[in-house]
Amino acid sequence: MPLRPEFPEEGELVLGTVTSIRNFGAFVTLDEYAKREAFIHLSEVAAGWVKYIRDHVREGQKIVARVLRVDPVKGQVDLSLKRINDHQRREKVQAWKNEQRALRLAEQVAQALSKPAEEAIETFGPALIERYGSLFGAFEVASAEPKRFQKENERSAWAGAFLKVAHENIVPPHVTILGTLELTDAQPDGVEHVRKALLAAEEVDPSSVEVHYVGAPRYRVRVEASQYKKAEETLKKATEAALRSIKSQGGEGSFVRA
Repeated sequence: MPLRPEFPEEGELVLGTVTSIRNFGAFVTLDEYAKREAFIHLSEVAAGWVKYIRDHVREGQKIVARVLRVDPVKGQVDLSLKRINDHQRREKVQAWKNEQRALRLAEQVAQALSKPAEEAIETFGPALIERYGSLFGAFEVASAEPKRFQKENERSAWAGAFLKVAHENIVPPHVTILGTLELTDAQPDGVEHVRKALLAAEEVDPSSVEVHYVGAPRYRVRVEASQYKKAEETLKKATEAALRSIKSQGGEGSFVRA
């Protein structure tokens, strides 16, 4: 069930398996590209001088590498092990695991549609990957934002089955971000002004915005959302609402992102 192009792109991170080691480099099969063969030159195995290549890689090892060059005519793909960091490596491995899980879930969708898995996945897979970045990303959106997913795919016969599988198997992701509001008002009714400003922040989205007293004049704002971008946007709107409120009543305020 090919959901990817035939070749990776230059700069892309890929997952592979070391199949053969020579003094001049290592040969790798690309797990995500139909076991296409790629090559890591000795100079790209590790930073600095590499005396023994087997000190760094071994046959059968799963590796994450960066694509340096692609020659579709010759069928050659050159990789680098040294041009990625540990964070990028962990993220790539997790993304690969997520996609393997997504393929298994997609097979459940195919069963619900009474279609062969390969036929069903080829029907909805490419469009979902283009729209949501990955098949797993599509399942996450379907679970966290079912109304949005339904609207964006309402003309697709498979959307209902896809939503059901997502709802039953995917826990919506949650992102929590924090910041601190400082609100002051020296007027006789200043306490009431501060209270109104804090309520203005929470009213932006009562389901995701919480304000807690830290110690006058500081108040902790906590926002929880399904996506980081959405959380940031909500935090911005909430704090701006509080600052507008306090300033309109003659007080002062500021905000610091945690």
